[in-house]
Amino acid sequence: MSSSTTTGNTNGNKGRPGREERREERDAREYRLLTSLDSENKSYIYRTDLEEAIAREGLSLDDYRFKETRKLLAEIGPNDRLDYRAFCEIIRPSILLAERALQGNMVIRDFDEFCRDITEIYQSTLPNTEGKVASYIPQLARVNPDQFAVSLCTVDGQRLSLGDSKADFSVQSTCKPINYSIALQLHGEQVVHGHVGREPSGRGFNELTLNHDGRPHNPMINAGAIMCCSLLKREDEINVADRFDLVMDTWRRLSGGTKVKFNNSVYLSERTTADRNFALGYFMREQQAFPASTDLLETLEFYFQCCSIEVNAEQMAAVAATLANGGICPISGERVFETKTVQHCLSLMYSCGMYDYSGEFAFTIGLPAKSGVAGALMIVVPNVMGICTWSPRLDKLGNSVRGIEFCRRLVATFNFHNYDTLTGHTEKKDPRISRVQARAESVNELIWAASKGDLGAIQRLVVRGTGIDRADYDRRTPLHLAAAEGQVAIVEWFIGRGTDVNPRDRWDTTPLDDAYMQGHEGVIAVLEKHGGVRSGVEFSPPIDVTEMAEHNESGLTNELIWAAALGEVKAIQRLIARGVDLDGADYDRRTPLHLAAAEGHAHVVKLLLDQGVRVSPKDRWGGTPLDDARRHRHGEVVSLLDRHSLASRAEPAATPEPESAPAIYCERMSNS
Repeated sequence: MSSSTTTGNTNGNKGRPGREERREERDAREYRLLTSLDSENKSYIYRTDLEEAIAREGLSLDDYRFKETRKLLAEIGPNDRLDYRAFCEIIRPSILLAERALQGNMVIRDFDEFCRDITEIYQSTLPNTEGKVASYIPQLARVNPDQFAVSLCTVDGQRLSLGDSKADFSVQSTCKPINYSIALQLHGEQVVHGHVGREPSGRGFNELTLNHDGRPHNPMINAGAIMCCSLLKREDEINVADRFDLVMDTWRRLSGGTKVKFNNSVYLSERTTADRNFALGYFMREQQAFPASTDLLETLEFYFQCCSIEVNAEQMAAVAATLANGGICPISGERVFETKTVQHCLSLMYSCGMYDYSGEFAFTIGLPAKSGVAGALMIVVPNVMGICTWSPRLDKLGNSVRGIEFCRRLVATFNFHNYDTLTGHTEKKDPRISRVQARAESVNELIWAASKGDLGAIQRLVVRGTGIDRADYDRRTPLHLAAAEGQVAIVEWFIGRGTDVNPRDRWDTTPLDDAYMQGHEGVIAVLEKHGGVRSGVEFSPPIDVTEMAEHNESGLTNELIWAAALGEVKAIQRLIARGVDLDGADYDRRTPLHLAAAEGHAHVVKLLLDQGVRVSPKDRWGGTPLDDARRHRHGEVVSLLDRHSLASRAEPAATPEPESAPAIYCERMSNS
């Protein structure tokens, strides 16, 4: 392996004669990534630290994007230390993906929490045993009806599978959007829609009916699917087997290169019970709907073969994720369909994909989907993920009973419905935003706007559903901050909207206390007029403003302080990887260390101290983190801060340049 860079002396080579120690510069972005995993500031990590961090984000080192990184990790023992140089050489072949994962910038931010929610939805749906398996195709009638699988794959390749996710099933009607997309790729929109319409039929999926032009209504019903099969013919085609090879290869590519199967017994079963499909074929031939020189029997046989392709839930989730990702498979990185093709396909899945339930599904679920009578349901959350549910019991319309219930619970929990984000505010969870970020944005934006006197921003936030009495981690409200900053008009506006005039913060102080402490006579008059009271708590703000923590208006700082208040170590590590200032402070000059100390999160206090934060920053009222810990009687935190305070006072005035990673650079790597 080639060497990477580090500041100071590389201790990994200490004691090895003939090897020079070099002084090189670190790459700031790479070093932040190492630091985010090095919670104790040891300047090294272990292999498992990296592997576990990647797994927490829903990624696997078996992912093709980690191919080279996986090979390098295989050379390292679980107890070998990785210093800066070793760490960089391992992650550089996949540096951008590793950075996004360690920074928590995947499309689903808190993937472990998201997995818990999906698992709960799965478990809640599992007891539903309503419906019956499809009986008109004999092979489908023999499937175990109790099987249930849920699998999902995000556009970033994060994956989760539950239940019978490895069990194979025939794709049946879920082949229709795929065949339609292949036809678009081969011939374009104008040719394809010269033979098949794009309107919901309002009839049964296999009903003997065509539109007013004598064409199938859309590609998602049987007549339209048969028509699309007649279009899957390339100019260089030698025989009909080439068409089936094209379809099988497309399924393979959509699923990330996995092996796709064909069930001959299902095909024969389909063929012997296909009178209605034969009738549809002859009806369309009578209307001269097919392309010239179409062999009808050959086309029908091909359609039955396409329905008899077999995949499992994990494979179909990857197929759905490819559609969610605009035609690029997140597992392999290969572009399978053009973006325009996927746009057309998802539009028809949204309006026509769920048989006679399509309108109701679009109304209540609001996502593109396609069902099949084998029990599969392929759901697409555009730009987020693909989901597959599989449960053989069907309702009277031919859709999986459990699949429909799972979707109802899914959109009741998450804001995945196509129109959930119209106002930007919903009580549903948004997994595209971390829990900490959601808390920070919902509260701090309103408080910050109040402190700055931005009435327009306050009104917009309130219209979108933000409560005017929401409080932050210190129970500070917008009224507290407006009073502290002398914003008379904002104070009057909040009082006029019926806000509590005397909310109490962590220190039991009221907005009137803030106004008196800062000497804002106008605010004092308004608050006292409307019943404002003082708490009697006295503070002594620091005379030297340099003793106060520096206010940082960055959104990352707000997230960090919330993470510290909530004890969210993982969120803090992600923010370290993104380069956040660990000494940044909020509008009250409160730092992450203040909040971790106040809430008694000793593990967070230790993490921050090990990262070298200031031990005694002062807030608006002159309080330090140690004051917070003592006030709330967090003995372990008091001891930690006392020890670091003594250590910092004992340090010499001039500190020499720190040496770099004291790790043992693993032998196999250093000798390569």
